[in-house]
Amino acid sequence: MKKKRIVVKIGSSSLTNAKGEIDHEKLQDHIGALAILKQEGHDVLLVSSGAVAAGFRKLGYPSRPVTLKGKQAAAAVGQSLLIQYYSESFHDHQITAAQILLTRTDFSKKERYKNAYATFTELLQRGVLPIINENDTVSITELTFGDNDMLSALVSGLVHADHLIILTDINGFYDDNPFKNPNANRIHHLNEITDDMLTLATDSGSKVGTGGMQSKLMAARTALQAGVQVFIGTGKGPTKLLEILNGYGDGTYIGKDLTVLANQKQWLSITEVSGKLFIDKGAEKAILMNGKSLLPAGVYKIEGEFCKGDVVEVYGESNLLGRGEVLYSSEELLQALGKRTNEIDVTSTEVIHRDKWIKA
Repeated sequence: MKKKRIVVKIGSSSLTNAKGEIDHEKLQDHIGALAILKQEGHDVLLVSSGAVAAGFRKLGYPSRPVTLKGKQAAAAVGQSLLIQYYSESFHDHQITAAQILLTRTDFSKKERYKNAYATFTELLQRGVLPIINENDTVSITELTFGDNDMLSALVSGLVHADHLIILTDINGFYDDNPFKNPNANRIHHLNEITDDMLTLATDSGSKVGTGGMQSKLMAARTALQAGVQVFIGTGKGPTKLLEILNGYGDGTYIGKDLTVLANQKQWLSITEVSGKLFIDKGAEKAILMNGKSLLPAGVYKIEGEFCKGDVVEVYGESNLLGRGEVLYSSEELLQALGKRTNEIDVTSTEVIHRDKWIKA
């Protein structure tokens, strides 16, 4: 098989027992399967939950804490225990593991995004297996990924992965809740993730995890936008990940004929937007049909406050057209609305250059 770059996300439900504690038998099963992927010559990155599950007992909690401070304290204890176990176990397979802790800012700020890419590239070139988690101990609610599903999607885009494998406790996406409807049918393949699918997948995850099927589909949509194929499902045994790569996985495959985005485009697709621009029909045709940059003359309204270098969404008369890196501040652009470039005094003629733009 051709060498591939694969991100594997393992959720808490796939790592823990009925009491919410780390299940070492399950953990060894995952480690063995990951080791085989490495031995087959693939680049492998692991996004692992389980820090809170590994640490809450050490703090005297009878069950997984529900408060933010409780979760962060448990993660502070559990993260070191979890990475130690991973490191020792991978060492038995002659694999060196590295710990990477990330926050939202590492993806929303361009320079930090570039630095993260450079670090991952160096580790993978040296045959290291990065183990990635959110920096739970310092993240605040506004800066979190919500769950590790989205973190895995962002990482898969960042490193230009071929595949994102999300291992969970249910074997894929169903047309109804299989726990409530025994006649629910599993969907084996999806080309895209629609809003209707997200609405259907509204049930929460297990009591030891934070993400249900809806969060996994949202993560899959993000990965697809970056050109990454996705699998959501389950598996057991040392060859389970190879079976998934070969199309025999017990779950749902998502994606078809995807184009991998360049780093600049990927950053645009995942970073948070700071405002909105509304443009006329002429500008819409220019940027969508003719591949032109967006000029001040085509913008008739803005919303929000933003600085030069921020990312904004661009709307036509009826819908979202795309997003891009803006070369004006909101204050500068207000002064330039609808004006031709020879009528304004700014350093850039373009509001959004075509090379810093992606379609919705």
